Amino acid sequence: MCAHRSHPPADAGKGAAHGAAHSPAHGTVRGTVLFVHGLWMSGAESFLLKRHLAAHGWNLRVFPYSSLAEPMPSIAARCARFAQQLSRRTLAPVHLVGHSLGGLVIYRMFETGLLEPDRFSGDFCRVVFMGTPIQGSRSGRALAGIAPLRALLGNAGTQEFMQEMPRRWEHKAQLGVIAGDNPHGLGRLLTRLPGPSDGTVAISETDIAGATDRCVVHASHTGLLVNAEAAEQIASFLASGYFRTMLARAV
Repeated sequence: MCAHRSHPPADAGKGAAHGAAHSPAHGTVRGTVLFVHGLWMSGAESFLLKRHLAAHGWNLRVFPYSSLAEPMPSIAARCARFAQQLSRRTLAPVHLVGHSLGGLVIYRMFETGLLEPDRFSGDFCRVVFMGTPIQGSRSGRALAGIAPLRALLGNAGTQEFMQEMPRRWEHKAQLGVIAGDNPHGLGRLLTRLPGPSDGTVAISETDIAGATDRCVVHASHTGLLVNAEAAEQIASFLASGYFRTMLARAV
């Protein structure tokens, strides 16, 4: 199920849809996808996503960081340097995909101007957030309220999840937002989430004004990483700038 916030150009159902529907010739590489993992993760959990995107011509690379020890400014600065190193090695696109806290790392890179706007924009850089609580996390705030467990949020999580403030996407790179609606996760044990959720993050917490497109798939928070539909939607967005339902409507 996809809920869209914008409309594709008149020709979106032609070349764009064709590119999204068909995998490239064997061995053809379209570009690089930099994956930024979430809280308590290492990036190894992206192995199925890596395999799926490889079938569509995308080479997935992982940016490793310590979600518990490093503060967000340090993580964002290192990730930006890593992304720019990748972009200097190729003329092909370098797209960014972030799961949960990883999406907030990407947001901070753009918000603080750490990425070159001419290189990380348009067809050269599309961004996908997967289950990212861009508007703050109620389950994160509930966890922080339990003193013995507060340290589990780490430096970056404490800085980002505690904030309840409206955020906008005002950058040249197209942004696609994927949320899950399978409500089985740690968050349900900590608090009552506002409306449909992936069990950890409410769908409403993933919403951000200025996103090009958004999509809801039937997956839990961690399940987004191994969900076949989520992987297909990411491949579609990277190729065209829109999720599959939007392209089908444009044909």
